[in-house]
Amino acid sequence: MKPPLHIVLYQPEIPPNTGNIARLCACTGCRLHLVHPLGFEVNDRQLRRAGLDYWPHVDVLHHESWEALRAALSTAGRWFALSTRASRSIWQTEFAAGDVLVFGSETRGLPENIRTRLPTLKIPIRNDAPVRSLNLASACAVTAYEALRQIKSQS
Repeated sequence: MKPPLHIVLYQPEIPPNTGNIARLCACTGCRLHLVHPLGFEVNDRQLRRAGLDYWPHVDVLHHESWEALRAALSTAGRWFALSTRASRSIWQTEFAAGDVLVFGSETRGLPENIRTRLPTLKIPIRNDAPVRSLNLASACAVTAYEALRQIKSQS
């Protein structure tokens, strides 16, 4: 079955975030793509714990590099990079089934050479306080559910 969305984590570093995102993917049917190197081992206790007993229901693929990911998803839908540096909001974007949502690592975000090659989106956050961004798992959930809401309304 084709996933409604592809969620890509580029070199994630914090196991509980990835575990929570895996759980999100199990609940939504989105396919999870992990681009190596990871900042943890795939058998990490915190990763497994955050994903609970949902792991058998997660469609997760590992990619050794950005290039390997691009080759594997060459026939996927449109690609979007998520970045706090973007000027366009997820609310100003029309998502469609098969789209690819690319999230960077927790401490570094996406490298410039990736960010500048893809349409880049941000999640609106208040600008009247010294806050920078949402937690990676929260950002994935917010973006995925906005995209899924739109996809459902199109069908």
